[in-house]
Amino acid sequence: MLRVLIVDDEPLARRGLRRLLESHADIDVAGEAGSGPAAVEAIQSLNPDLVFLDIQMPEMDGLEVVATITPEKMPPVVFVTAYDKYALDAFDLNAADYVLKPVDPDRFERALERARSRKPNDLAEKLEKLVQGARPQRRERLVIRSAGKIQFVNVADIDWIVAEDNYVRIHAAGKTFLMRETVTGIAQRLAEDEFVRIRRSTIVRIDRITEIKPLLNGTFEILLNDGTRVVSARRFRETMEKLVS
Repeated sequence: MLRVLIVDDEPLARRGLRRLLESHADIDVAGEAGSGPAAVEAIQSLNPDLVFLDIQMPEMDGLEVVATITPEKMPPVVFVTAYDKYALDAFDLNAADYVLKPVDPDRFERALERARSRKPNDLAEKLEKLVQGARPQRRERLVIRSAGKIQFVNVADIDWIVAEDNYVRIHAAGKTFLMRETVTGIAQRLAEDEFVRIRRSTIVRIDRITEIKPLLNGTFEILLNDGTRVVSARRFRETMEKLVS
């Protein structure tokens, strides 16, 4: 029995994929996920044999899901995408399977058959190339879904970010926003020359730092221009030393 996970932020698209998969007696739809963070959790907990993974999702897209899991640990995947031909050339070049929205049943069957015969080790290198090719594209704003509404936060307005249970709290332009995401996941969307991670739970914008004070235990106290004070973790000592050198 092939255990399959469906990942798409559109319920209608998930239902369509489920119908196509359930027409196969040897396939078990192990679960569904409607967002990137939920997909990461589901892949780690369900350990599916195959993932149908939407590329274009808010908060964390399909390639960011692969990057978070890591290509080496990612199960065989069929991407579901509405990308144009130029973007699809990258998928063809790296021999990654995909189906276009709206999903054509014949194309779906061909992708499924190829996925059945593909070994995870064969896919890891190709996924790595695909992810690396997408990484230079940084987002200018974040999309945050909360309390039945969608908010947009300009990355240029972000002062600092801190983990809060299964969310991150984003401090930007005097306001705070709660986003269902991990610190690692959001760090992948931010430019490394603009933001610095000072502890596992905290990211700060470099040009918001007004003062850095070394402490005795290898940590640093950081003062931001809004008056916020945060302390780095010892494991990020080298990062902080590079910042003040």
